[in-house]
Amino acid sequence: MSSQRIKLALSILLPLLVLFLPSTSFGIEGLTIVEQRVIAIFLMAALFWILEPIPIYATSLLIIFLELIMVSTKGLKPFVTTSEPDRLGSLVNYKDILHTFASPIIILFLGGFFLAMAATKYRLDQNLAKVLLRPFGENPKWVMLGLMIITALFSMFMSNTATTAMMLSILVPVLAVFLPGDKGRMAFTLAIPFAANIGGIGTPIGTPPNAVALKYLTGSDYISFGSWMGMALPYVVILLLISWLLLLAIYPIQTEKIQLTIKGSWLKNRKAYIVYATFALTILLWLTDFIHGMNSYIVAMVPVAVFSAFDIINKNDLKNISWDVLWLVSGGIALGLALEASGLAEHIVQTIPFGSFSPVLIIVSVTVVAMVMANFMSNTATANLLLPLVAALGVSLSSLESFGGNQMIIIAVTISCSMGMALPISTPPNALAFATGAIESKNMAKPGVIIALIGILLNYFLMYLLGIVGFFN
Repeated sequence: MSSQRIKLALSILLPLLVLFLPSTSFGIEGLTIVEQRVIAIFLMAALFWILEPIPIYATSLLIIFLELIMVSTKGLKPFVTTSEPDRLGSLVNYKDILHTFASPIIILFLGGFFLAMAATKYRLDQNLAKVLLRPFGENPKWVMLGLMIITALFSMFMSNTATTAMMLSILVPVLAVFLPGDKGRMAFTLAIPFAANIGGIGTPIGTPPNAVALKYLTGSDYISFGSWMGMALPYVVILLLISWLLLLAIYPIQTEKIQLTIKGSWLKNRKAYIVYATFALTILLWLTDFIHGMNSYIVAMVPVAVFSAFDIINKNDLKNISWDVLWLVSGGIALGLALEASGLAEHIVQTIPFGSFSPVLIIVSVTVVAMVMANFMSNTATANLLLPLVAALGVSLSSLESFGGNQMIIIAVTISCSMGMALPISTPPNALAFATGAIESKNMAKPGVIIALIGILLNYFLMYLLGIVGFFN
């Protein structure tokens, strides 16, 4: 039997076992039938996301499907009706499960995708890269810093994967000019994915874990687009500079002069001007929501509506949208909904005596777990699995209030999910850099682990400073 079939069998059989175990086996007093089913679905999601016997976006669709038939108000009759109605528990409204496909978070990401597609189609990304790289001259050290800054900047508003692919296409011809044996080739290659991973932290649309976090930052915990950037940008800048210095120290550059040639000129037609104006307007509206009153989800519809109306993004372009990412996020939202609506998340938190644990120990534990998981599986899947439980923890533990409460622990864990730096499998940007053939896994592991550890320490320092300045509600 192939390893893929073994993974698939394991991912199906273990959740089935959990589904049919006596409810007393879980050590959770008063566990309902619906809650036990949610545990089985959660375990299945974790196994499928970690082992990947099927594509990770397919796992998300499977989560939604299983929730609809097993724990929803319009589920399959044998699941909805039972001989023990008192033990059934709270069924989840089927409309709420289906609404995850059109969640405001999905619309926010869709707006980001429209911006990214239009920027690529009308060469806005390449022309901006050319303009922004010019001040960095031809000294390899400064050129590498310039590449990292531009990659991080683009990753705040575009897909990390698309940004990395574009920047590597600019870089690959340049790698040939390095002297034989020059370790600088590895420094330049690693600079791009590391900068993309770090830059994505800077905005709510920069990386899927941020979008997943927004699902739990609602009501009094809501964080606007501008507030998120105000919080995250200093972190991004500092970690980016540390990463630059670290790469230069580990892989010193011997080549004395590098010249990057980026072809292409600014397009000067009506559609191009609409793209430039809409891109600037959308970002401006995201940053000034406190003035005009529209939240980031509403603003995300601006590029969707404008680019569609002016045929800038046509039906053929729509085929290139990263639907897999949207479905992956939808599945995570649905999983969180089931944990919350069934009462399981609260039940688990009440069963485990978290109140007797030091709040510092809790914060360190969940962030380290998130960082480790993000290095061995998708950072989005990590956020999908951890954030529903972390959010329930943040709401229920009064001991965390002096540290920033629910807002703080959600943000801290979310940032930790972006610390997947050590392996080619950790993030798509890492995989793309590895695919160039300029580096081996061990070349990525050493700086990746160090950056992740520094990143998590910097994360704690950021939470401390945000608490001092009164950022948390």
